[in-house]
Amino acid sequence: MPIFEWRSVVPAAADEVYAYHARPGAFRRLAPPWQRVDVIEDWGDVTGGRVVFDVWFGPVKRRWTADTGGAVPGRQFVDRQVHGPLASWEHVHRFVPVDDQSSELIDHVEYSLPAGGLTDLVGEGPAGAVLSRLFRFRHERARLDLRRHAGWAQRPRLRVAIAGASGLIGSHLADYLTTAGHEVVRLVRNREAGPGEVPWDPSTGALDHGALEGVDAVVNLAGASLFSLWTRSRKKTMVDSRILSTKTLADAIRRMGRPPAVFVSVSAVGAYGSRGDEVLTEADSLGGGFLADVCRAWEAAAAPVQQAGVRLVIPRQGIVATAAGGAFGIMVPVFRTGLGGRLGDGEQYWSWVAMDDLLAAFEWALHDEGVEGPVNFTSPVPLSNREVTQTLGRVLRRPAKLAAPAPLLRTALRGMGEEMLLASQRAVPKRLEERGFRFAFPRLEDALRYELGRA
Repeated sequence: MPIFEWRSVVPAAADEVYAYHARPGAFRRLAPPWQRVDVIEDWGDVTGGRVVFDVWFGPVKRRWTADTGGAVPGRQFVDRQVHGPLASWEHVHRFVPVDDQSSELIDHVEYSLPAGGLTDLVGEGPAGAVLSRLFRFRHERARLDLRRHAGWAQRPRLRVAIAGASGLIGSHLADYLTTAGHEVVRLVRNREAGPGEVPWDPSTGALDHGALEGVDAVVNLAGASLFSLWTRSRKKTMVDSRILSTKTLADAIRRMGRPPAVFVSVSAVGAYGSRGDEVLTEADSLGGGFLADVCRAWEAAAAPVQQAGVRLVIPRQGIVATAAGGAFGIMVPVFRTGLGGRLGDGEQYWSWVAMDDLLAAFEWALHDEGVEGPVNFTSPVPLSNREVTQTLGRVLRRPAKLAAPAPLLRTALRGMGEEMLLASQRAVPKRLEERGFRFAFPRLEDALRYELGRA
């Protein structure tokens, strides 16, 4: 039976590293972004629980059921495959004190491949490479999260309501916050709410403000995807999903007896319009065009909460660099085939942000009372589309020499081609940096290598 072990020193006490791994959302938080994992069932905890998930190996989906137990509080727990693609799997998570401020994180895995015997002998090398890639990432993410959470450890834990918690960013933010010890309340649409959920229907403005009493913060990430053909009906959906949801939340907050301290309601760098190579900070004026108009109305819909004394933060997000979805989730498979390349002349600036930096920026906005108003949630190093495509090609070791002509993009994709792909926003995060925020991934190549397991 093959044995695999990965260990590293983490800048946090063993008890805290154990707690991070034991909190709700840790399994999803530590799943590699380059491999699709869909959690079907998750109950109990590391002292005794079960996780059922589908894991995708390319186009093939396999169901995996694992039980947890064998816990020694602050020092170890075990997960074992009950049903799944392997003949057997036992994973011991160990947390060994080094001193008061650091510990050694050890992942010890004993496993057998589907056919065992000869398969184990032949497959141990390739399996070890896959496990090394996985656990290198897990340790990096745990180390980074723990360091960032430690910056706010002396602050009270928060109860945070999230609208859009099932989306790409919302689901990651929920897990990031719960692994820090916060409680997350998810707003869910058109269905019966379960534990930790509040029903709402932004299309009709239906939200019981009483159900939000006691929350310390509200984060609004609701909005239909912009990655689609911009037909007239689709554009109406994109507008309504943002304006109505924001208005519903703002109205509920204003009616609360004890409103939250902060309302974080997202916008986008599209608010600036297309501005060429002009460096854009939060002090710059908004631009023109459909997206800029949407953002202008979107931000205005959140403003009334200030009348209730609530601190309002408007993150203007860039393109999120993650392998898990969004623009890069679309680009990566194309580039892997060798068919990637620039869009138009490639000179338009793309403001982007690494997923883990984005989540940390939300955490910062929740805690730092000095963060208020529009804030660019973008890397300090925006790149041209040409530089983005060259970087992605280099990380994937694929050519990125092709080009999609601008007229073709404008014709085939209608407004999306012009405003999402060819527009230029060179936004920089002046306010975040003034408040002392430090980016873990200011360079796109580092962010992509981390997200794709290409260290």
